[in-house]
Amino acid sequence: MNAQDIQVGARLPERHITAVNAEHIKQVALVLRDSNPIHFDLDAVAKAGLGDREVNQGGSTMAYVLDLVTEWAGSRAALRTVSCSFRSNVFAGDDVVVGGEVTAITEDAAGALVECTVWAETNGRRAIQGSATVAVPRRKAR
Repeated sequence: MNAQDIQVGARLPERHITAVNAEHIKQVALVLRDSNPIHFDLDAVAKAGLGDREVNQGGSTMAYVLDLVTEWAGSRAALRTVSCSFRSNVFAGDDVVVGGEVTAITEDAAGALVECTVWAETNGRRAIQGSATVAVPRRKAR
């Protein structure tokens, strides 16, 4: 991707996560030493009034967003800023759609800083809403 190829209003290609895996949620809790039982104990989920499925870590849902942005930008090195708010939970078994849209472009000699809104949606609601800025190089003259 080159700075010349991007326009305000362009949408990032959506990413679909099918059926968030309960076992993955539990594994992430172990790796992070996250002792919050809503990630692995269904009784705790019910007692918290959250239903009957494990709750995905907010950071894992945000990682879906970061993966989309860095893949679209071409590398993790392109990511300059990210800011997200966590608005609702994602549960085991949920399908998640991750997307974004270019909102501003600031050009310079090296290329452009591209600002985007980003999100993760599940069950008709935005679980994450935020913004990201990536650096995109200018196409080299031949």
